[in-house]
Amino acid sequence: MANRNTNLTNPPVDAVVDAISAAPGFFGWRVVAAAFTVAVFGWGTGFYGPPVYLEVVHQTRGWSIALISGAVTLHFLVGLALIPNLPGLYRRFGLPIVTFAGGVIMALGVLGWALANTPWQLYAAAVLSGIGWSVLGAVAINAIVSPWFAAKRPLALGVAFNGGSVGGVIFSPFWVALIDRVGFPAAALVVSAAMLATLGALAGLVLTRTPESLNQVPDGSPSTASALRSGATVETSMAAPRFNLFRDRAFLTLCIGMTLALFAQTGLVAHLVSVLAPTLGRQGAGLAAGASGVAAVIGRVAIGWRASSTSNWRAIASYSLVAQTLGCGVLLLADSPALLVVGVVLFGLGVGNAISVPPVIANLEFSKEDAARAVALIVAISQGAYAIAPAVFGLFRELWSDQIIFVASVAIQVAAIAAYLLGAGRAASPHDAID
Repeated sequence: MANRNTNLTNPPVDAVVDAISAAPGFFGWRVVAAAFTVAVFGWGTGFYGPPVYLEVVHQTRGWSIALISGAVTLHFLVGLALIPNLPGLYRRFGLPIVTFAGGVIMALGVLGWALANTPWQLYAAAVLSGIGWSVLGAVAINAIVSPWFAAKRPLALGVAFNGGSVGGVIFSPFWVALIDRVGFPAAALVVSAAMLATLGALAGLVLTRTPESLNQVPDGSPSTASALRSGATVETSMAAPRFNLFRDRAFLTLCIGMTLALFAQTGLVAHLVSVLAPTLGRQGAGLAAGASGVAAVIGRVAIGWRASSTSNWRAIASYSLVAQTLGCGVLLLADSPALLVVGVVLFGLGVGNAISVPPVIANLEFSKEDAARAVALIVAISQGAYAIAPAVFGLFRELWSDQIIFVASVAIQVAAIAAYLLGAGRAASPHDAID
């Protein structure tokens, strides 16, 4: 298997890059910190927020879970139309303006969730919050970080994306505590004001800078940049080009595995606070959801520490899903608050890896050109599918019981594991898996 990981193929060069990148004069790591902060607010309001919004609206308005779940689904579906157009918006208006505008629209959307008195107002708010989530999500993090890094781009992106998990750790309990203290409208106003003040400062002081404007280059090293342009530090994948990905077993199994995993994960996360609240209380449910975020950070860091480009990444994806499956089983059978927390933590261990591991698999199993196409396709297809997961899980709760969503999650996760393993012919050999 061709090795695309520069950390392994060029340790002397990477040692130099490490030293230079860490130097005070290199602005790139400040940009990573800014991207991390954007991710905290983006995920905190756009991914971990909707489960709290669902429960609060259900309690205060008395509307059905299915109706509110439909608004959560619309929130995620909006990105299908917007995300492919973000690069064009960045070119036309600039990254700082688009990012700050996304924060403004997110703030309006969150306030709309808090103030909605009719279902149509709720759905209008979901459109706004969905736009904000799309603009402050994964595409934004990649656009902010990528210009500053080449050899160290995977590391920089990994650090930045951890802001999303930290957003869950902070916002899941914070939303609930603040809403209980001051009410949903006032809480939405406080969070929105803090978000806009922070994003405004970052847009003006950090995001306006580019490597060219500071006379810097990716990773902070002119020699590294020259080497990268000549191809000295990047080993090209030797995998054969795939002209029709939809007829390729490796692509199909990877796409199906990621889609099923994110469908189960998003559906469960959207309803987690609501399902746990009767036993743990709303604040306890928020803290439990925060614990899931902590577990997500631990799971992602553990994989980054132990795995390499020679590891069996399909097995790694499956291990993460096994942890989530066990967590769902514990949640289904739990007869005490302590066991509920254990189940949430086990489920959370795989949350971060569900979206970060499949692109690694694509880069290892496909040629450079096909990997770019494969990643774009699996992300688009999986988002289109998981957008409807909150509504589907809400319908399950309406038709049967709250516990049915854990049964559904287990079944879907087992199917995702099977999909990953059925395509293992193009992965690294089993003995290369994590020790």
